[in-house]
Amino acid sequence: MYLMVFILCFFVAHWYLSLFSQTFFQHRYAAHKSFDMNKGWEKFFFVFAWITQGSSYLSPWAYGVMHRMHHAYADTELDPHSPKYDKNLMAMMWRTKNIYAGIMGKRIAVDPKFTKNVPEWRSFDVFANGWFSRVLWIGVYVWIYIAFAPYWWLFLLLPFHIVMGPLHGVIINWYAHRYGHVNFETSDTSKNLFRFDWLMFGEGYHNNHHVHPSRSNFAMGKGEFDLCYPIILVLQKFRVIRFAKA
Repeated sequence: MYLMVFILCFFVAHWYLSLFSQTFFQHRYAAHKSFDMNKGWEKFFFVFAWITQGSSYLSPWAYGVMHRMHHAYADTELDPHSPKYDKNLMAMMWRTKNIYAGIMGKRIAVDPKFTKNVPEWRSFDVFANGWFSRVLWIGVYVWIYIAFAPYWWLFLLLPFHIVMGPLHGVIINWYAHRYGHVNFETSDTSKNLFRFDWLMFGEGYHNNHHVHPSRSNFAMGKGEFDLCYPIILVLQKFRVIRFAKA
């Protein structure tokens, strides 16, 4: 019983820690500069993202560039991930993967406006984004399950650990452009998936975010609560980050 609880807690911790790295560092900081931090903390969060995202680590630089393209070209043929121009979920994921890899490998020509002030630690990203690192983390997950999972069915969670980052991405990039409600009328199909976003750490307020992309608090409507925002306020209080002066 205790071992089963341990595995389930490990899965939940991986889900939310990976998601925190994505929404706090790669999304709100790298892509949108909703707040600022010094270079020391920036490198700390590069490493933190690698540890928490593991085999599905996303380069903050490549993610930031691609996400800026998503906002600039939302729901057009130039959008890196839009349900409107992909026939199914897997096709969108595959196209997004190829665009991400092209940006990461600098094989795709990118307008300089999308790369301005996006944090880059090239040597670390080459390692953390490489196959050695990904296979290493997969080995860690497999070892944990072999060592601690008491029931065979718990091993069904392993694939989710391995593709945690893309899984988070597809929930928003596919479902939050097809289902949900809107607080604001926009020229794209962005929607809010939840009233209370307990699952996606605030990322589910996608319609809010498309209207106010640089806002550090994604919750804006009645009954909405962005789980990441209180953490941002604590980090600001301890001077890990700082908001731009008005």
